[in-house]
Amino acid sequence: MKLDILATLNAEREARRAAILVTDVASGRQRLVKAADAAKDPLRAVLVDHLRTGKSGMEETADGRVFLTVYVPAPQLVITGAVHISQALAPIGKMLGYDVTIVDPRTAFASPERFPDVKVIAEWPDTALPPLNVDRYTAFVALTHDPKIDDPALAHALKRNCFYIGALGSRKTHGRRVERLKQQGFAEADIARIAAPIGLDIGAVSPAEIAVAIMAQITEKLRAEADEEPAIKAAS
Repeated sequence: MKLDILATLNAEREARRAAILVTDVASGRQRLVKAADAAKDPLRAVLVDHLRTGKSGMEETADGRVFLTVYVPAPQLVITGAVHISQALAPIGKMLGYDVTIVDPRTAFASPERFPDVKVIAEWPDTALPPLNVDRYTAFVALTHDPKIDDPALAHALKRNCFYIGALGSRKTHGRRVERLKQQGFAEADIARIAAPIGLDIGAVSPAEIAVAIMAQITEKLRAEADEEPAIKAAS
């Protein structure tokens, strides 16, 4: 790979943007196609398909065989609330290939002792979230039950177009949350993207069961998104 292509690829990966390296099998020539440019590329049909699945592979084109090496950002799971559910959800997320981060300004809860091997940020969301590059490759979960923490976190997630956004709480609690978000200027269609009550309806009761329900719903959304557009692929 030429240095200029490598530099561009590294910049795209650093910014958590997908890209495809196209290699002409016969000549060995290579070029990099950014995800944002795939739709206008001569190979757009196969490029979009490979971005959708996140899989590399050989393709036959009008100009010969090419190998497409797909670079898709690893998905991340950002959780606001260092609570019991989070203690079960974080290791499940890691096991499924997510980069997991816990955000909670309450230092009594947000400690490395309670969350070993997981990034923990004991800061308010307005400080903690911007550096995390929350984006369309992010599953975002709000679990504190505290509007002072969850509301600004959810607002950030909605603005950054996360592929999944979920919030803990009853329908009554979520109804009040919806009204607060509307007062901040969010449209009903945007707010409707929040999964609440959170998790698949499997009759979960314990924190561990609720964590399983949440991760199952995240997985369901992940796969649905992958079927619809070039977006996301979980790490294998």
